[in-house]
Amino acid sequence: MKIHFIGIKGIGVSALAGYYLAKGHKVSGSDLVLGPHKAKNVSKDADLVVYSPAVQPDNPEIKQAKKLKIKIQSYPQALGELTKEYFTIAVSGTHGKSTTCAMISLILMKAGLDPTVIVGTKLKEFGNKNFRIGKSKYLVIEADEWQASFLNYWPKIIILTNIEREHLDYYRDLKHILRTYKKFISHLSEDGLLIDAREYNLRQKEAKKLRKILKIPGEHNIYNALAALNTARALGVSDKISFKALSEYKGAWRRFEEKEFKIKNLKLKIIHDYAHHPTEIKATLQAAREKFPNKEIWCIFQPHQYQRTFYLFNDFVRVFSKSLIDKLIITDIYDVAGREKKKIKEKISSKELIKKIKKSEKVYLPKEKIKDYLKKNLKGGEVVIIMGAGDVYKLLDPVRNP
Repeated sequence: MKIHFIGIKGIGVSALAGYYLAKGHKVSGSDLVLGPHKAKNVSKDADLVVYSPAVQPDNPEIKQAKKLKIKIQSYPQALGELTKEYFTIAVSGTHGKSTTCAMISLILMKAGLDPTVIVGTKLKEFGNKNFRIGKSKYLVIEADEWQASFLNYWPKIIILTNIEREHLDYYRDLKHILRTYKKFISHLSEDGLLIDAREYNLRQKEAKKLRKILKIPGEHNIYNALAALNTARALGVSDKISFKALSEYKGAWRRFEEKEFKIKNLKLKIIHDYAHHPTEIKATLQAAREKFPNKEIWCIFQPHQYQRTFYLFNDFVRVFSKSLIDKLIITDIYDVAGREKKKIKEKISSKELIKKIKKSEKVYLPKEKIKDYLKKNLKGGEVVIIMGAGDVYKLLDPVRNP
C-alpha cells in the first residue's frame, strides 16, 4: 500500500508513518516545516492519504486527494482502524499520557509480551523513535482528547490519568470535556477495563517503593507508575517484572530530560520539558526543586498556543508566582498553525503574562535574544529548565560549546 502523510513532522503522525514504513508499505509525506503544501506532493497511485488534525480542509493536498478519489483519513481515524486490529491499551487524560504509555510499554516488553507502541514522544528503548513494532496482539497508544480524537479508538483497556480544563479552543467548558470522556469510556466492550489513576491515593506501600526506585523525579510520576503497575497486573504481569522495568526507565524525550551543557566554559544542568499546561508546569518545577534543593533554578518558558494562554491566563500567573524557581524568562507564544483565532491573538501576549506574574527575577525576551542573555548572566552551576511544547527545545543546541 502507498500512503501519503500530510503533517508528517507531527509527533503522532510521524509515529504512524514509521509504523507503516516498518510494516513494508511505501510512505511519503509533507509538512509546513519542510515547505509549503502542494498538490503535486500527492501521487496519483497513492492508496491512502492521512492528515494531521491541525491540517485545514482547504489544504491543497487534501483537495488533490479528493480530486484523484484517493481514500482520505485523519490521523485519529487511521489510528482508530489499527485499534480494531489489536488488543488496544489506550492511555488517556489531560496529563501524563506519554510517560504512562512509555512505562506500560517497557513493562510489557520486559514481560515478553512484545507490544506494538505508538507514543507521543521518543524513547531511548525504541532507538530514539516514537513507535515500536511488536509481534503480539497488544497495541499501546496515547488517546489524545483534542478535537475528541480518542472517539475514533476502540480499546480493551483505558487508563485515565486525570481530567481538567484543557484544549478550550475546542471544548466549551469542563462539563463538555467530561461528557466527551464519558463517551470515550463507553467504547470499552463489556469485558473491557477502565483503570483510573485517581484511585491510587490508598496505595501507600507501592508508592513508597516507587519513590525509592524511580529514576525520574516528581510525585506526578508516582501516579503514572502506579497506573502502569495496575495495567500490568490486569494483564497478568508479575509485580517483580513491573518494578524491575520501572526502576530501569530513564525517561523520555522532553519529559524532564536532563543534559549537561557548557556555556562560556561554565557547566550547567539543562532540563528539557514538554510542560505547557499550568498543572504540568507546577509538577515539573516542584520535581526540579525536590531534586535540586540547593541549586539556583532558572526556567525558560515558551507559552504554547494563544488560546491556551488566554483561557488559562490566571492559572499561568499563579503557578509562576510561586517560589519554586529563582529566575523566569518567558519568550513569545508559540503560534500553532491552524488552531489560532485572530481576535484572541490580539488580546494576549507573553509581555502581558510576565507583567502579571509576582516575581522579582523575571524577564520577557524574544527567543533570538535568550542565548546572549544566558551568556551574560549565568555564573555556572545553575539548573536551566527549557519548557514548552513548541520549538523552544532547540534553543541551546547551537551553543553547546560556544
